[in-house]
Amino acid sequence: MIRANSSITQSDDMAPDLTPLLDIIFIVMVFLLLTATVKIKSLDVDLPQTATKTLQTTQADPITINLVANAPHWALQGEKVNDWDSFKQSLLQEVKASPNKPVVIGADKTASVEQMLKLLAFLQENNIKATQLLMEESSS
Repeated sequence: MIRANSSITQSDDMAPDLTPLLDIIFIVMVFLLLTATVKIKSLDVDLPQTATKTLQTTQADPITINLVANAPHWALQGEKVNDWDSFKQSLLQEVKASPNKPVVIGADKTASVEQMLKLLAFLQENNIKATQLLMEESSS
């Protein structure tokens, strides 16, 4: 005859089963990780505000920055600049030479938003106030 060891003690019956508790803790932890808020990094851009609804004219001889769709993307005072680093240096020199001139940005409608954000970030880092953004009136 085969004897099976049936040594079930009373202390084994009284031990709580922790498996459901661990399942619930795991589910709550996953829920909290998935619903946690993530801080989105954004660029604060200070644009000039006006109370009037009419378009204002620019002063004579402003510093003009042009953003075009095709490479090279940058132009300063109507002259194309080949790369971003030389554009930054030229713009800083122009602003230092005449700090009272307003800065006007004219962007092509099909120009990259990435290039525009790059330009606005550079202007903000160097505390250069862009007084006007050139736009066309809608024909509707």
